[in-house]
Amino acid sequence: MTRLGKCVSATLLLAAGAAIAANKFGTPSSIVHVVLIQWKAETTPEQKAEALQGVKKMAAEIPGIKNVWIKASRVQPREFTDAFVIEFEDKAAAERYADHPAHRAWEKIYLPLREESRSEQITN
Repeated sequence: MTRLGKCVSATLLLAAGAAIAANKFGTPSSIVHVVLIQWKAETTPEQKAEALQGVKKMAAEIPGIKNVWIKASRVQPREFTDAFVIEFEDKAAAERYADHPAHRAWEKIYLPLREESRSEQITN
């Protein structure tokens, strides 16, 4: 095999290996609602836990919620110590959540405890 042939073969093998090793990912059409929380100074750990567990309870009652996350692994800025995420099936589910009675009931527990929150909704 000529030197050129070896180079071409090596290049093809590298390209094939890169294609096989390429990371596969999806671009779902669901909507992800991300909330960062800064609690009031007097909020106890038990109250924080109750509010975060309330996200799961609320999700069980509102149609169109696919998944929830309530354990933050890293939150910035530093004043924000906790977070939760709700994944909605679609825009209609996200809109339904905003005025749903279960959401309103949960807010009665959550809102008096938080100093500030930041929320974003993200989709493809």
